[in-house]
Amino acid sequence: MSERDALKTVVAPTRVDWLTLGLILGCYAAWAAGLFVVAAWSLPVAVVVLGFAIAFHSSLSHEAIHGHPFASDRLNAVLMAPALALIVPYARFRDTHLAHHRDEHLTDPYDDPESNYLDPARWTLLAGPVQALLRVNNTLMGRLLLGPVIGTVFWLRGDLQALRSGERAVLMGWLAHIPAVALVIWLVALAPMPVWAYVVSAYMGLSLLKIRTFLEHRAHEKARARTVIIEDRGPLALLFLNNNLHVVHHMHPKVPWHRLPALYRANRDHYLRRNEGYRYRSYAQVFRRHFLRAKDPVPHPLWPQD
Repeated sequence: MSERDALKTVVAPTRVDWLTLGLILGCYAAWAAGLFVVAAWSLPVAVVVLGFAIAFHSSLSHEAIHGHPFASDRLNAVLMAPALALIVPYARFRDTHLAHHRDEHLTDPYDDPESNYLDPARWTLLAGPVQALLRVNNTLMGRLLLGPVIGTVFWLRGDLQALRSGERAVLMGWLAHIPAVALVIWLVALAPMPVWAYVVSAYMGLSLLKIRTFLEHRAHEKARARTVIIEDRGPLALLFLNNNLHVVHHMHPKVPWHRLPALYRANRDHYLRRNEGYRYRSYAQVFRRHFLRAKDPVPHPLWPQD
């Protein structure tokens, strides 16, 4: 089956993606249950429940950015506005992620907002302990333990520079974040869960997301070969809403999460030719290979050295 025929089969225009909407409502219900019910019974279990709910909320926010469950960007933004992860404004996530989808800039240390590579010239200016910390962060273990802090520091540093430059979109994104995070903090204050425990849950949620983003993209001369396929159909694939089939998502960003597997199965060889075989069988294979061993150097290996 050709890719065009497969797209016709799996992509039927709908006004509302009811499956995604149902998951969003279920995610909020699970979050509320963890916060108000489970926390009264067992705080450690509640921390874990909320950690997964926060990670799932981020995956659903990613779907909303790409037009699901509603065709209206405004409706999607309102639906996903509560800042369950505390630190990530939805509008900033939306703007930076859509910039990331300019595939010709993938892994670019400057023009790809989600790149984990640094300009080699900038790398050489970093102090030895900072370089060591970033090298550890390039292992999966380091990304899980340190990634949320390091990623947040880089995120905030970039946005502070943008605010100093007078970028209105960045300012508006952070202003919209104030009521979004205030709502969450208010609800946490009403719940039997201490604020510190909720912060741990938020950190866990961000850490889980680092599993997905760890090797989504690699340095490669060809832009089409920079994006991974992880052929996993287990719990993590559901948590990440099939975003492990990442090259399919980048080629068809408007296709909803639940239609990506069928599209991939129909044209598996095509996608693997396109990304030149950048593939893992499962997340278990990713853990085995990279839990203690870095996939990449921190300085971009193909960036001009001068």
